Amino acid sequence: MPVDSLAHATDLADFVAASPSSFHAAAEVARRLREVGFVELSEQDAWPAQPGGTFFVVRDGAVLAWVVPTDAGPSTGVHIFGAHSDSPAFKLKPRPTTGSLGWLQAGVEVYGGPLLNSWLDRELRLAGRLVLDDGTQVLAATGPLLRLPQLAIHLDREANDGLALDRQRQTQPVWGLGEADSADLLAELASTAGVDAARIRGYDIVTADAARGAVFGKDDVFFASGRLDDLASVHAGVVALERAADGFDAERIAMLAVFDHEEVGSATRSGAAGPFLSDVLERVQGSLGADREQQLRALASSWCVSSDVGHAVHPNFAEKHDPVVQPRLGAGPILKINANQRYATDAVGAAAWNGWCAAAGVGSQEFVSNNAVPCGSTIGPITATRLGIATVDVGIPILSMHSARELAGVSDLADLASVAETFFTA
Repeated sequence: MPVDSLAHATDLADFVAASPSSFHAAAEVARRLREVGFVELSEQDAWPAQPGGTFFVVRDGAVLAWVVPTDAGPSTGVHIFGAHSDSPAFKLKPRPTTGSLGWLQAGVEVYGGPLLNSWLDRELRLAGRLVLDDGTQVLAATGPLLRLPQLAIHLDREANDGLALDRQRQTQPVWGLGEADSADLLAELASTAGVDAARIRGYDIVTADAARGAVFGKDDVFFASGRLDDLASVHAGVVALERAADGFDAERIAMLAVFDHEEVGSATRSGAAGPFLSDVLERVQGSLGADREQQLRALASSWCVSSDVGHAVHPNFAEKHDPVVQPRLGAGPILKINANQRYATDAVGAAAWNGWCAAAGVGSQEFVSNNAVPCGSTIGPITATRLGIATVDVGIPILSMHSARELAGVSDLADLASVAETFFTA
């Protein structure tokens, strides 16, 4: 069933606002799934040992959710829609309350590869998790609190000729007036979570754009928001899994895999290079009575769709793109291709993806890099390498990737959810 584009974009704006950090994103996915009847499992408990059911499990800033057919057996395959919950940002350092010259500042380091200049002169939130003295983990998020003020043109006449920021000296945001020894940034965070700052023993806190996502442009074709890389895919996967679970009668297990730390290499316990997905798959297959032989047979009949954003052709920088393959906003999701396997797509994956798009009634377009411009990578090759599972890399085209506020096409966002639902039920 087609997804209403404007309604989907509005819901995505709500989803991003509720997900300023990877931990909040995992919690929001869990909340939405719980509301439609999914059962949360703990990694420390025994899991149900029979076919059928809708489940999810959270590990830090990652979440896996799945729907098991009632007639599933030991060799039943899995259709996995993969995405990631983190985005480039700034992350709080130890002893983060700093400042000088009467300004209160936050001590931060760069997380991932943000487009640094895009973070200037906009209101920022702080969000993430606090760990208390008894081991309790608490989510915390401020409203607009910080800003990275740009130096006036009068004091830097060459700024428009090329602005380069020193990552240490010139990326420390302001958040108040006064002296650092009489203020406490962590106390600001603690108050939003309703806890005593003296109980904080650890924290993972990042910045996020405070502005809400918005639809705009002629005929409402554009959607701008922070963290579209990769919450656009996470949201599409959640919407698709909710819809697919209603009257689910597919031949394979449908699974949403949302990983953390993709922007810094995925090599963590909640990242795609870690054991989370393989651990959960082993337990799900074990609950169906699978031995090792049957587990391998199940993987051999499985698919992973790795969904992440790609570059739309930029009207002001056409020379940075392939001269022939030029994805456009509003023309559908993209199939991501790279000769050196920075994306996992091959001919078999391309054929499968194009088939799912056709079945969903959605257009598809290719993405490939200009030969002179290095290509990034995704969770796709990592997943394919770890599990030996057939994998294809896809996504939506955007502009301003890794900016504090990225730009997508409204129809592409909804189309991705439609194809994901078709994939889950194929």
